[in-house]
Amino acid sequence: MTNSTSTNVPTGAVGAPVRAGRREWTALGVLMLPLLLVSMDVSVLYFASPAISADLRPSGTQQLWIFDIYGFVLAGLLMTMGSLGDRIGRRRLLLMGAAAFSAASVLAAYADSAGTLIAARAILGIGGATLMPSTMALLRTMFTDPGQRAKAIGLWSGVMTGGIALGSVMSGVLVEHFWWGSVFLVNLPAMALLLVLGPFLLPESKNPSPGRFDWPSVPLSMAAVLPVVYGLKEIPSEGWHPGYVASLTTGLLFAALFVHRQRTAASPLIPPALLRGRGFTPALVLTLVSAFGMMGSAIFTTQYLQSVLGKSPLQAALWSLLPSVLIGVAGPVTGALVARGANRGHVVATGFAVSAAGYALLALTGTDSLWLVLAAAGVLACGVVMVMSQLTDLAMSTAPVERAGTASSLLETGTEFGGALGMAVLGSVGTAVYRHGMPASAPATARETLGGALATAAHLPGSTGQALLASAREAFTSGMHGAAIAGGVLLASAAVGAAVTLRKIETDGS
Repeated sequence: MTNSTSTNVPTGAVGAPVRAGRREWTALGVLMLPLLLVSMDVSVLYFASPAISADLRPSGTQQLWIFDIYGFVLAGLLMTMGSLGDRIGRRRLLLMGAAAFSAASVLAAYADSAGTLIAARAILGIGGATLMPSTMALLRTMFTDPGQRAKAIGLWSGVMTGGIALGSVMSGVLVEHFWWGSVFLVNLPAMALLLVLGPFLLPESKNPSPGRFDWPSVPLSMAAVLPVVYGLKEIPSEGWHPGYVASLTTGLLFAALFVHRQRTAASPLIPPALLRGRGFTPALVLTLVSAFGMMGSAIFTTQYLQSVLGKSPLQAALWSLLPSVLIGVAGPVTGALVARGANRGHVVATGFAVSAAGYALLALTGTDSLWLVLAAAGVLACGVVMVMSQLTDLAMSTAPVERAGTASSLLETGTEFGGALGMAVLGSVGTAVYRHGMPASAPATARETLGGALATAAHLPGSTGQALLASAREAFTSGMHGAAIAGGVLLASAAVGAAVTLRKIETDGS
């Protein structure tokens, strides 16, 4: 099977990778812009929420949907959009997504009701779902030299990880100086640049013989992904409520139906042969574990900075940027090491070990350990970027070029699942330790969560409130220790598994 590409794609002798030049690296810079914005939009409403609530007066349910609809739509449509890009062209889908993202940004910025803002955020999720797999698939097409591709994917991973932290800070700065709609309008210059330069710099590529698009798989994939992500997202804060367990069960049932459809359809959305490619499935599973570790720690470090150390939301976000400095270096450096001959299995295992060390540092924190928490977050994130950059490169180099969009969407869906699972599992561990550590005499709301303890203490007399706060902060820190130990054990185990699995793959010549 041959790959259909435009003349912009480096070509040469069959089977001989061609080194990318200035044009391809410039195109990579253009691709980083939408990727950064999509990752930032996960957290960009962080500081805009109070202003939105005062202006649009959403109900409690509407406020939740304003926050959550973007991530839900994004996760639910990734596999569909990855497969669609392989069929109609990745550049075409990218530009269509950029146009939709821009239009939805304007709609969100000037929304005059909560319903309009929710709809705009849903369209932003659709646009984001087209942009993420398209950028990676195009990167796979432009960089055929293994060493250059590893460096490019390292940059891609660093931008993707750092954008989430940057989004909350940017929203704080913009809301402080402008109105809340500015957090959406900031998307427009970058998207305009992509729409102008993309047709000239980016190659078009697609699967020349994709078969018919399997429409029944689209609702099945969404019915599988959305209930599971929703249930996993709510469990850390609300506990194992029967409704969330039912949501997980429903999603898993639809996941079974989706898998059956992929095995029996003439032209499936996710070809089973893709998962049988040597190296792809191990990369997918290890990516999920890595995302588990990253997001499982984030829910604790964010609360620690604000609720234990007493930082304001903006102060906490600014402090959170410090670990991002290390993130920006980890991906490219890792790619350079592998390009110079370092064993990929050893590098990935080292990345997991570094992340486990970050959790070990987190387990040593007290109730006044700002720098230790920041160091732990930075070390953990560095390890995650080391792992993800190499696993992404392994998966994308293993997958056929004509399935690059599908392969990318599977990796990103695995990342979404891993992050949600990490928050649910480690969040539940931390909550259980917290509740066990709170005095039995404390009010019921204070024994549930740290936020409940803070709210309760505000209405108690001085010394009584201070004693409750001290107990709650100590219990939360102990819960963070418990979650850190669990996360560290998992990542250390993943380090051993990666070393064994990936060494076998490389030894077999794949």
